[in-house]
Parts: sequence; C-alpha cells; structure tokens
Amino acid sequence: MAKNLVIVESPAKAKTIEKFLGKDYQVESSFGHIADLPSKELGVDVEGSFTPKYVVDKDKKPLVKKLKDLAKKAETVWLASDEDREGEAIAWHLAEELKLDKEKTRRIVFNSITKNAILKAIENPRTIDYNLVNAQQARRVLDRLVGYELSPVLWKKVKGGLSAGRVQSVSVRLIVEREREIQEFTPEASFRISAVFKTEEGKMVKAKLPKTFQTLEEAKAFLQKNIGAKFSVADLDTKPAKKSPAAPFTTSTLQQEASRKLYFSVSKTMNMAQRLYEAGLITYMRTDSVNLSGEAINAAQQEIESYYGKEYSQPRNFSGKAKGAQEAHEAIRPTDMSRHSVEIERDQARLYDLIWKRTLASQMSDAQLERTNVKIEADTHDERFTANGEVVKFEGFLKVYLEGTDDEEEEQEGMLPAMKVGDVLKKQVIEATERFTRPPYRYTEASLVKKLEELGIGRPSTYAPTISTIQNRGYVERGTIEGVERKYHKLTLKADKIAEAELTETVGSDKGKLVPTDIGSIVNDFLVNHFENILDYNFTAKVEEGFDNIAGGSEDWTTMMKDFYKDFHPHVKDVEENAGRETGERILGEDPETGKPVSVRLGRFGPMVQIGTSEDEEKPRFASLLPEQSIETLTYEEAMDLFKLPKTLGEYEGEEVQVNVGRFGPYVRFGKQYVSLAKGEDVMGVTMDRAIEVIEEKKKADAPIAIYKDKEVTKGKGRFGPFIKWDGIFINVNKKFDFDNLSKEDIEFLIEDKLKKEADKLINEWPEEGIRVEKARWGRSVIKKGTKKVDLTKDVDAAALSLDEVKALIDQKYPPKKKKTTKAKAKK
Repeated sequence: MAKNLVIVESPAKAKTIEKFLGKDYQVESSFGHIADLPSKELGVDVEGSFTPKYVVDKDKKPLVKKLKDLAKKAETVWLASDEDREGEAIAWHLAEELKLDKEKTRRIVFNSITKNAILKAIENPRTIDYNLVNAQQARRVLDRLVGYELSPVLWKKVKGGLSAGRVQSVSVRLIVEREREIQEFTPEASFRISAVFKTEEGKMVKAKLPKTFQTLEEAKAFLQKNIGAKFSVADLDTKPAKKSPAAPFTTSTLQQEASRKLYFSVSKTMNMAQRLYEAGLITYMRTDSVNLSGEAINAAQQEIESYYGKEYSQPRNFSGKAKGAQEAHEAIRPTDMSRHSVEIERDQARLYDLIWKRTLASQMSDAQLERTNVKIEADTHDERFTANGEVVKFEGFLKVYLEGTDDEEEEQEGMLPAMKVGDVLKKQVIEATERFTRPPYRYTEASLVKKLEELGIGRPSTYAPTISTIQNRGYVERGTIEGVERKYHKLTLKADKIAEAELTETVGSDKGKLVPTDIGSIVNDFLVNHFENILDYNFTAKVEEGFDNIAGGSEDWTTMMKDFYKDFHPHVKDVEENAGRETGERILGEDPETGKPVSVRLGRFGPMVQIGTSEDEEKPRFASLLPEQSIETLTYEEAMDLFKLPKTLGEYEGEEVQVNVGRFGPYVRFGKQYVSLAKGEDVMGVTMDRAIEVIEEKKKADAPIAIYKDKEVTKGKGRFGPFIKWDGIFINVNKKFDFDNLSKEDIEFLIEDKLKKEADKLINEWPEEGIRVEKARWGRSVIKKGTKKVDLTKDVDAAALSLDEVKALIDQKYPPKKKKTTKAKAKK
C-alpha cells in the first residue's frame, strides 16, 4: 500500500502524474466534483445563512467509498485538483466527504503537468484556500437561486420546460439585440472608385479615390472627367513603422484565434486544450492572465536565438486588461518551448502549433516596416487617387506568426513599385462599384466570448459552458442560411469608353453564426421586461466583481447572497402573480374570407399562425411555421401560404401525392409513404416533377441490395451514419467499407459479425416475454425489454437470475401504472 494518496480531477491527469512520482505514491481521480447541490430541490437555506446542502450523487458513492478507504490507509493525502476556484471547491469537497485528517492532508497546485512542476508543488504544499472555495460557492448558489426561481415563472408565463440562468440569459440578450439591429438596418448604397495605373517601367499600381458618390449619375459624371486625362504622381510619402506581436494566449484569445484560424467551436478548443494540458504539453488552459514566468521567457529566448538569431529576440512582459485577471497565474503556453510540434491526434497537434507559435512570437522583435502613401492627380479634375503600400524591412515576429482578424473586409496592403513625384502613370482601368453599408455582424461563438469578456461578464471557466447551454436549450442556434442575392451596378472606364453592368452578389449569409430562435427571443423579452436587473450587463459584471472580491477575502459571500435575495425573491413572486403571458404575438392582417385577424405567436407545440381568436364561436384555424421561418419576420403573405398545406399535387401510380411540413422538416407523402425533402427546401415551390423525383430516389434507396439466408438486405443513412438492415437488425457500416459499392462478401461479413457480437453479448433470454440479459461495458450487465433497460451492478451474477427475479428488477425500475379509480367506485 502506497504511503501517499494523490487525488486529481481526471483519469488522464492521474496517468500523466503517476509517471513522475515513485512507487510511494498512488494517484487516483475524483472524476470532477464528488458533491453538488441536489437536482430536485433548491438545496440552499434561504431562511437562514444560505448554507448550501451538498449531496453525493448515487453514481459517485462507490468512488467516494473507495477514496475514503484509500485515504484511511495512506500516511499523507495530497489534494491536487486544478488551481482555479472550481478546483479549490473540489479539494474542499474531498476533504469534507472523505473526512480527511487536517494533519495528514496537503493541498498542492501546479499550472502544468510536468515532472518539475509536480515535484515543486509537493515541496511547497499549502492548506485549502477558503476564500476561493467561498467564491465558487457564491457563484454556484447565486446561479441556483436565479435558475431555480426564474424557471418556474417561465413555465407559467411562456412555455413549459424552459430555464433561465444568470450568464446564459445575458448572452442570449446580446444575440437577440444584435439580431434586431440587423433586422432594423436599412442598407444605403454608394459608389466606390478604384483604379489601376501602369508606371513607365510597366509595373501596376492599384489606387482608390478617398471619397464616394451617392448616385449612379454622379459616379458616371466622375468617370467621364477621366476620359482623355493624363495622370502623374503628385505626392509621395514614405515613413518607417513597426508592428508588435500579440500577447500570449488567455482562454478567451485562444478561443477566438482557434475559431479564426482552425475553425474550431469554443467547446472543441477547450476540449483539445484540456487534453494537451492533461498530457503535460501546455500550461493550465483556464486563465485570464497574459503573464509568462521568467523560466518560460528564458526558454523562449533560447529557442529564438538558436533558431532565428539574436536580432529576432526581444523578451517582454505583458499585462492584461481583463477585469479581475489573475496576474499571478500564467498565460497558456507550451511546457517545453524546445518542442516545436507534437506527434498526437491531428486537431490537438494543430492547436499546440498555434499556442507554440503565439508564445514564441510574443518574445520576438517588432517587425520593421516602411509604409508608402502615394497621391495620384489628373489634369482634368481636382480629385486625387491614393495608393498605399507596405514593405517589410525586417520580419521580426512575423517570421513565425501574425494574429488573425475578425474584420471580413480588411485588405492587406501590398508592395508598391518604385516611384517619384512627377512620374507619369498610364491609366489602365477605373471602376465605380456600387457598395452597400453593412448591418452589424452576427456573433460567432468566439466573438460572443470576446464581447462577454469586454463587458466583464463570466470568467475563463464559464465561457464554453455558457455557449453550449444556450444552444442546447434551443434559445440560440448556428445559422444555416446561405444568404440572398442582391443586384448592384458597376461602371468601367477602359480605353476611354464607359461600360455599365448589372451584377449580383450574395449577402446576409449567416452560416455558423449565432442566431436567436423564436423561443430565445420571447424568453429574452419576458425576462428583460420583468427582470431588467438580472439581465442588466452592468449588474452581471458587478456580480462577477463581487465573486472576485470574495476570492480576494474582501467580501463575505453570505452577505452578498442575502443582499441579492431580499429584493430578488419578492420580485419573482410579484411577477409570477401579476405578469401576463408572453407569446411574442404579432397581428399580421385580416383573413379575406372571414375578416378574422391573422396572427403569429408561440403555441404549445412551437411557433404558429392563427386565423381567428379563442373568443370566436368557431374554433380558430392553426398552421405551424416552417423550420426556416420566424415569428419576428414572418409576412402576411407567408402566413396565408401556410394554410395551403398540406398541398395536393396530383396522382402518381394510382396514389395521391401531397407536400407538407412535419416535425422533421418538409416532406412528400406518396400514399402511405413519407419521403423527406432537402432541409430548407421551399415546400410551397415543390412541383409534381420534383415530388416524383424524390419518390423514385426513395424507391431506389429502399430497394434490396442483396438476399442473405432468403431475407432482403437494404441500406440507408441514419443519424449514426450509413447502415444495412437485415431481418429487422440495423448494422452500422464503418469507413473501412465502400458503402456505395458493398460486395456480397462485405454484406455477409457485416451480418455474421453482428450476429456473433450479439451472441457473445447474450447471457440469457426469454423470447416469449421479449426479455434479454446482455453483457454491457466495464464488466456490467443489462436487462432489456423493449425500450426498458435495467443496468446491473458488477456484483450481480446476471447468469443466475431467474425470470421472476428479472421481472421484479424491471418492475422496480419501471413500476406498473396504477389503474385510475373513479370517485363513484371509490365511495362504493
């Protein structure tokens, strides 16, 4: 038995640390938090001192028992959870639940999982920092109070099954407000002038006119002034300039840059970074500090000087602007600067490469540039064209890395040929292009994180979970609209002749951007109208400051909770009793046949259009919105079209053909068969020819591809990928097989392999009862009856269970429903 027990948060971390410590150390994982607030009650003493009630989840009880037994036998217990507030709370829960002896318990922290960092931590243990614990408790309790009290109000006033959260609701508000800015935006057109000239040596010079023209006529009049004009260099200004590298990565800037350069989602970036950290390759990935340790700065300097030369090295310290930044912590950096790349899974390697380059570049010399500004004049008018160029005199950090940008229109300045004042330039082409002002950009996941950080809302550990939560709860979704076509005009002056063209461009594309759903907008409006304080950006940022003060020991967390709850709770009760329902209803017009109002609103089963009201003698008529339609933007014409569904197109092969929209999108109904249309396809525009096309495609897809043991084999694609179906069994087809060209041998192998796996899993079965006992993962077994599943613990001998015992276990998990008795029968 090892003398020392080390408890970390994750098994991957445990594996890495175990390599560095000798046989006297046993490293175990707590698999994250071992205790939390209960899921089915508030779990906070709001009548007293706001003491939280922590419970150990039943799935964690065997683990807690195991850790408790190991702790009793060990001479010293080392609590080695992460160095942030969440990690401190985990260490505290472990100390409390395992009832650890303070004399033999040590708390250690490290910001990287390397041998040096681990051994140094063991040489410098400390006690649990209760200020950090209290800051985490304050966040957890405040978020529970908000969520637990607001959610039932939403169920009553908006729709069942909704939830609210302090940071998530503010994030949704940002997205809803941005969407409304876009909807209200009216683009304004103007004409921008660009030109290409040629020097006497034949080199091209691209230039622009600093002013724009409002109308086509004004632009044309300007081009006419340039017919027959002679051009020359009027002024030339060359200035030295420099470009400095960006600071090393914080959580927020890593998420933004990985989004721009690697197209990673925020959660994917954090997942990859977590794995790099646990493998000992980078420092801790949840940080808002841009600081580097002296050791890291020296290592970077050594690497730069040996690879690029002394002139490329410029050691520097950065200071962060983030509110409440933990400057004592470090930025995200490689643990070993001499490791330029890593041989691991591709996406992790790409993220490591980004971190290594950013860290190295931060310690490199400024890039030395020469910026040139040229003014070009004509002899027929007073307007001057300008050309800008940039020459890199010394690369400095640009040799390694340049930070990405969110500006979709930013143009990189190129080099200009050598020129001097008075040089004659020959006009090649002058163009006047109609351009429209752009609405504000929709948020991406990364730009939303940037905005939250600017507002002081949330902290490094909360960005990724917040963004996942608002999408998982259906308040926000990633846009799928490709954009719409818009016409614009272009005038071209070439060889002293003006040509006019009408062109098209695609605008309004929101692929991958964050767009609020109808339910997201309605919930936001309800919360903003009735709980403005909770949704207020300054209030949310002030709360974060409060947590920082608690972590620093300058504020008492229970006082903060009491101050918040004394106003919040009565307000919730008042809204619950007195506020009206929120449905997002809009009156669109009148039905021409009945004169009844046509409205759009949120109904029990989602967004819908209604003709008439509940007060009318006749029941109102309803129609569901199409997946791509929105309550806020639906027009009267679109609403009336919805009442034309289901739309009968005609007959094909003796069966009626209809088109309609269901839960899973638009579809064609052919007799009793339902055939899905492409996602987002305009259901109103589907013709009979298109319907026949999808019917025939479906027939072809459903046709048997083989016969095996006198039974048909068909194939298809489902939510888990390609599959074949035989005798009612679905068999996944992995990438090893060419799915489009499966051979007879492939099909036989897939079926036999599936049957063998099913036979190997079988422990016992009673076919007449539809009951089966199978082997499951991790040495466990499972009872299956239809959709019912009962997981058995490792200590149950599944093979020895009788039918009666199996039935009893099923009834225990799924109690038979009691028959309802009428009051009359009950009295008898």
